[in-house]
Amino acid sequence: MTETSANKYEQQRHAAIRSAAAVFAEKGFHGSSTKDIAEHLGIKQGSLYYYFKSKEEALGEVCLFGIQDYVQHMETIASGDQSFEAKLVATVTSHLTSYREKNEALKVYNDERLYLPEERRSKLKELGSGYRQLLEGIFEEGMQSGAIRRTIDCHFAAQAVIGMCNAWGDLIVRDPDLDLFEIIQKCTDLLINGFMDKKNSNNNKGKMQ
Repeated sequence: MTETSANKYEQQRHAAIRSAAAVFAEKGFHGSSTKDIAEHLGIKQGSLYYYFKSKEEALGEVCLFGIQDYVQHMETIASGDQSFEAKLVATVTSHLTSYREKNEALKVYNDERLYLPEERRSKLKELGSGYRQLLEGIFEEGMQSGAIRRTIDCHFAAQAVIGMCNAWGDLIVRDPDLDLFEIIQKCTDLLINGFMDKKNSNNNKGKMQ
């Protein structure tokens, strides 16, 4: 296979993965067929086997496609020398932006990956755990630098951030008219500044003393 042919095949396979993602996101894994994917891609069902040997393999590739890039982005964020606040903003921005750019694939990863065999799930779980551990490291750095209080449970905090991003990511997928940057701003404001009015909180503390 020549380099040109290889590049063309990769482009076509990428399109097949996106078509599979769109079908699985709409109908679910069990409600979809390879015929549905082929029709979405605009090819005959038999031609789809050039890219996937089975519907299960298609699901595995969609889930991998959905998570790989945003894990790589997290590696870049975590290894940088920015402040805790900057890293947290970058994390939320990267996570939510991924839903807009690769929306169906991430939705399928979150909703359908449990239907994969254990071997395929373990690889995805390894990637997901690596993402969480990198985020935990960011919280640990924040504690050490004094940016956040030392009583924070870093594991719980990382899971909470991921959960919030996933919940809003699902809404971003379902409603393309949502203002992505407004959501990012509100999420990061809540995470960094919390719910309490600091001025009123300080006044109340003064009254209690």
